[in-house]
Amino acid sequence: MLLQVPKVLNGDEVARLRALIDAAAWADGNATSGSQSALAKVNLQLPEDSPVAREAGAIVREALTRNPLFMSAALPHTVYPPLFNRYRGGDAFGDHIDNAIRFHRDTGIRIRTDLSATLFLAEPDSYDGGELIIEDTFGVHEVKLPAGDLILYPASSLHRVEPVTRGERVGSFFWIQSLIREDARRTLLFDMDLAIQKLAQAVGPGDPAIVSLTGTYHNLLRTWSEL
Repeated sequence: MLLQVPKVLNGDEVARLRALIDAAAWADGNATSGSQSALAKVNLQLPEDSPVAREAGAIVREALTRNPLFMSAALPHTVYPPLFNRYRGGDAFGDHIDNAIRFHRDTGIRIRTDLSATLFLAEPDSYDGGELIIEDTFGVHEVKLPAGDLILYPASSLHRVEPVTRGERVGSFFWIQSLIREDARRTLLFDMDLAIQKLAQAVGPGDPAIVSLTGTYHNLLRTWSEL
């Protein structure tokens, strides 16, 4: 499943976050790269252990928890502390697949990366290039979203960031271990949840059919979830 989640952050929240991270000290983005990624990656990144990265990450994580579309699609078990990167002056990140396991030294968090997420923090007309290219079984997808919007996709996907030739691309990126390991099952539950919500609006949440379908959703979630 590849999903755009609009307005994870509103305009004021994006401005607050940018003011915070733009004034911070940035470092070589390869600090968090695996051996394969390091060969393809040229960008800047906020150090994971910096106070600014922790404060900015807390803002992102709080916004995620109040976003019902993200919660329904990701069914998060654990969200890796958000990281922040910057591309400019030809910076790019070539084809790669994210590491299957991520370990955060400061918190001791270790996750299986079921989903990858990029939260865009610069308006698309403020820079040229910088498209996130994601390849899956349905083809090649080019993603360049408004500031505050997020793209969610399987971490097993081959993807890259095209060179930025004007301005700068700023974003937050992180991974999610889902309660549901398999993408197909997670997608089925997401589709079912959306359908139940639409039916509830049409016939009322107390309708017996809605109650039954909601029970089926939770029984499937109970059967498939991993804690």
